[in-house]
Amino acid sequence: MTGGQTAVPRSSLRRAVDGPAGEWFGLAVRLALAVVWAWAGLAKVSDPAEAAQAVRAYEILPEALVKPIGYGLPFLELALALLLLVGLGTRIVAVISGLLLLAFIGGISSAWARGISIDCGCFGGGGTVDASQTEYLQEILRDTGFLLLAAWLVYRPRTKLSADAWLAA
Repeated sequence: MTGGQTAVPRSSLRRAVDGPAGEWFGLAVRLALAVVWAWAGLAKVSDPAEAAQAVRAYEILPEALVKPIGYGLPFLELALALLLLVGLGTRIVAVISGLLLLAFIGGISSAWARGISIDCGCFGGGGTVDASQTEYLQEILRDTGFLLLAAWLVYRPRTKLSADAWLAA
């Protein structure tokens, strides 16, 4: 260093995030989020009418959008899962995941605030349920956890065993 300045050592946390440990942690986060999207998509893809009913139950979208969203959402979730699994376009997929999770959190919060009793339909099913069967707080906390995983991949998209790393080499 010049002018009497001394080097500031990097914190051990920063070294872990930037180093190989961070890349392995990123792999675990990427695969965990891929499992979530695959589970959600596979649970809905076999019964698109049920998925549309889950969308309808939120009473947010106009009827003209219910079927396209209900039928298309499982395929979007499966595409996100596949891209995360191979690690292709990780940052972009993480941003899309985050936006989708924010929409889910907003929808669940809206239903809760309006006193609508529904099953979120996040992993299949969905629709009107008895008020005693709602689990809004747990669903919001769960999706917030998934949102944190997506945020990690936005911040740190380089992970081990990814197509992104292979293409960058």
